[in-house]
Amino acid sequence: MKNQEVAAIFNEIANILDIKGANPFRIRAYRKAAQNIENLTEDIAAIAERNDLEAIPGIGKDLAGKIQEFVSTGALKYYDELKKEVPSGIVTLLAVPGVGPRTAKLIFEHFGVSSVEEVERMAIDHKIQGLPGIKAKTEQNILKGIAILKKGRERLPVGAFLPVAEEIINILQKKCPVSHISVAGSLRRRRETIKDIDLLVASGKPSKVMEVFTKLPMAGEIIAHGETKSSIRTVQGISVDLRVVEPKSFGAALCYFTGSKAHNIRVRDLAVRRGLKINEYGVFRDKKWIGGKTEEDVFKAVGLPYIPPELREDRGEIEAAMAGQLPAIVEMKDIQGDLHVHSKYSDGTASLFEVARKAAALGFSWVAICDHSASLKVAGGLSPADLKKKIAAIRNFNQKSDAVKLLCGTEVDIDSKGNLDYPDNILRQLDIVIAAIHTGFKQDEKTLTRRITSAMRNPHVDIIAHPTGRLIGEREPYAVNIEEIIKVAAETKTAMEINAYFKRLDLNDIQTKVAKEKGCKLAIGTDAHILEQMDFMHLGVSVARRAWLTPQDLLNTLTYSELTSYLGKDKKP
Repeated sequence: MKNQEVAAIFNEIANILDIKGANPFRIRAYRKAAQNIENLTEDIAAIAERNDLEAIPGIGKDLAGKIQEFVSTGALKYYDELKKEVPSGIVTLLAVPGVGPRTAKLIFEHFGVSSVEEVERMAIDHKIQGLPGIKAKTEQNILKGIAILKKGRERLPVGAFLPVAEEIINILQKKCPVSHISVAGSLRRRRETIKDIDLLVASGKPSKVMEVFTKLPMAGEIIAHGETKSSIRTVQGISVDLRVVEPKSFGAALCYFTGSKAHNIRVRDLAVRRGLKINEYGVFRDKKWIGGKTEEDVFKAVGLPYIPPELREDRGEIEAAMAGQLPAIVEMKDIQGDLHVHSKYSDGTASLFEVARKAAALGFSWVAICDHSASLKVAGGLSPADLKKKIAAIRNFNQKSDAVKLLCGTEVDIDSKGNLDYPDNILRQLDIVIAAIHTGFKQDEKTLTRRITSAMRNPHVDIIAHPTGRLIGEREPYAVNIEEIIKVAAETKTAMEINAYFKRLDLNDIQTKVAKEKGCKLAIGTDAHILEQMDFMHLGVSVARRAWLTPQDLLNTLTYSELTSYLGKDKKP
């Protein structure tokens, strides 16, 4: 998929235009287009082929032409010419989170640096502080930004890898003689960040599979080409390893290559106690193969029920399975609706009807429309008058719709003192209220924690959105005492959000498990601003599964009538 490539180019064009002092609206148009392209679940090349690029939100005739040019030729003339107008060193510095055009230009002009590594060395040696407007704190923030950048280069969000893996699997299934095929490794366990893609295939003709794999259209480099194992690096720089095994060994190999390492060690120890040996080829008693065609064979051999991949982290799943206490964790089929979607009323791109139609296509029966509140003007926050119009529109929609119901909500901003952006007399008119921090990320832990806990004590607040504020690989969580927030959430019966946007996944799996254990309800919201982002619900479900959540732990599994009843006035103490 070329989506990430096109998005990266548009983001860099925006950076260069920013350095040049171009029209802010033009800069914003490129950034918005990049974000929307990055979130597409369909290959942009396929959209270009059917001449439907202008259907993508934020893509007009000009940008559609540029995308078409890149998809057709592999290059973009405007981008190449633009790069010549600004020193490459400045553009390189803009990749560091927190470094803006003014700071990047200042550092480059004084030191002529051309790499992030050079800036890092200078910051460590305290050579940057002292430049106009740059103090010790700025220098520290630059080092933090470089650390985030390096971490992001090593591991990418799981949501960025899945489309690539799925595309490769689809091609191999169509062109190769395979009986079984699956992702493996940390991608199958749905860890939040992934280093590379592991694929496993069962086939009697491994040479044919390897031939197709090494000639994939997205293969930028062949790292290794063997009879049963090959590796490529995609044009986006993602490493992909493929192994082919005999069909009778597929289950054992899938267990082995899914991991985690700690989980596998525990399973093999159980096998040894029973006089068995387990490896990627099967289950053996002495030298006799006795099973391994399915994963169930492997677990049964050591006296365990099947353990879902998301739980295989040696975090108590072995003990729970042995005691017959492994939870029936939530599945996508349990999800009734999405608790956090934006519409055209604020900074979303879809109408109420379009959101409902997308929800129906996903099999949902309801959606919470939670647009931004008044003070967040950059996101088109609703004035009280506009919110009143939205309430009326949703009431009217629900009267006419039987298939999908909409909940009228808000993502209300929590100000620097912990006050909410709308007064109580407005909040009580809404079906659901999500509260969130969008400013003042650099405040101290005590202040940030107090802001969120104050909001939770408001009787109208139902959910806290993206509680730690992180963006994977771009922004670290802000300084909040998550344990205190979870404690107050349980006390006030405020649900904690699992934000399913692929760069957030906030709360993460460990925090979510703690919230469950402390008695909190959880709420998955895609935070969708374009319709395609509603497809990220499965990532939120993956976090929930890794956190051992059952359907009873999530508000998303309630029917519309159950949810509206839960959100009634008697819900909070």
